[in-house]
Amino acid sequence: MVTELTEANFQRTLQAAKVPVLVDFSASWCQPCKALAPTIDKVASEYKSKLDVYKVDIEKAPESAEAYGIISVPTCIFFKDGKQVESFTGNADLRTVKAHVDRVLAR
Repeated sequence: MVTELTEANFQRTLQAAKVPVLVDFSASWCQPCKALAPTIDKVASEYKSKLDVYKVDIEKAPESAEAYGIISVPTCIFFKDGKQVESFTGNADLRTVKAHVDRVLAR
């Protein structure tokens, strides 16, 4: 459900977005990332036409992770008009993630 971005399409995808974007920076070995994944999937489906949701594996796209100062995973960053507007780190419940989404959409 959530598309994985690569170094090759990361910036282009952000710039082309017509709606705000949530990028989940994670890693395959990260247990909190695995715990957060179903929540991110649920947000992606609930906000389908209002929010684009992607994931980035920091080991497959280290330059993108470094560009945004990712030092721990999971880290979720929200972008609007190609600019970072909000973020959170660590596993979060659905209500918390939706609160972040709602704030971003209200901007």
